[in-house]
This record gives sequence, structure tokens and C-alpha cells, in this order.
Amino acid sequence: MDFVRHAQGKPRSVGILPGSFNPPTIAHLELAQAAGRSVDALIWVVPRAFPHKDYSGATLEQRIEMLESAGLEIPHAIAVTDQGLFIDIGRECREHYGPEARLAFVCGRDAAERILTWDYGRPGVVEEMLGEFELLVAPRGGHFAPPAEYRDRIHALEVGSGHEEVSSTEVRERIARGEPWEHLVPERIRERVREIYS
Repeated sequence: MDFVRHAQGKPRSVGILPGSFNPPTIAHLELAQAAGRSVDALIWVVPRAFPHKDYSGATLEQRIEMLESAGLEIPHAIAVTDQGLFIDIGRECREHYGPEARLAFVCGRDAAERILTWDYGRPGVVEEMLGEFELLVAPRGGHFAPPAEYRDRIHALEVGSGHEEVSSTEVRERIARGEPWEHLVPERIRERVREIYS
């Protein structure tokens, strides 16, 4: 894991928010801000490759630039990884933040469901993961009800703005169709988004 930006101090709890950020949206920013009520610092993690989507659109450098400029108002770091699965990203974060830090992945309902149902090629991986980190889950297309056996490791994340359905895909599609999109990305990066995607 390569850090582009470090959070100040040594956080006792860290929210891990991986994503393609193609581009970062107001939903990403609100998710990160909401996580800031539960953790000392947040780390944006940009994988160089993904197990479930193609890498196209903005370059890795442009995505990092947009995250740096988006205006997140809580202590945060930005890192790039060669890993794509949460368990591998979590272990890289553990190496960096140490054995005492509480790690929690920040995600939407859709990602949480994918984490719990993904075919990892062997049994017991979900239990292994949730032994190493927790999940902070925001509603996205509905609230997430974790299985009873995981309720002490999976927590609801309250995001009150109603923007949970906003996606990077929607932004790119609106730009391509010539429809209004500016309201879906943080104000500080609107002009850069226009330059990259128009």
C-alpha cells in the first residue's frame, strides 16, 4: 500500500473507504463525513485494479487529485493498493496502523452484501474478515440487515442527506448525455470533473 497522503497523529480507529472514485461524488463525501462520527480518521483507498469492474475513465493520478481536492473535513489519508478484495486491503491497513487500531470498512448496502456473498474460493473467509475488521454500512437502495451472527461486527452508518443513490456511473452518463451533473459532485472538483470527463 502506497500512501499519497497521511492523516496526522496515530488514529486509534480508522475507517477504510475503497472505491474507484471515477469521479468522487457527493455521496462519497457524505459517506466519509458520516464515518468520521465513528472513527478517528478515514483512509480513501484507490485500488490499481478491481475484481468486479473495469478500470476506465479518469487515470489513477486524476482520481487521487480529485480526492485530495474534494474537501473532506475530517482527518484523512489517501493510499493506492494493488489489492482489490477487502480482506487484502484490510491486512495492508493493519500492517500500517498496527495491531491495536480498530479498523472498519465504510461501504453501502450493495457492497456489504457483495462482501458477505462473494465466492472467495474457500469457506470461512467472511468470518476471518470480520474477525479482523468491522463494517460501517450506509443505506443504498434500502437498509442492510446483517445476519444475526455478525451483528456485533456490522454497524449501521447514518447518512442523512438522501444522496445514497448517487453514483459515479450516473455522473459519467449524465455528462455523456449532456444532462446536468454538477450537483452530484463536490463543488471544489466540479471544474476538474468537467475537464476530465467532457
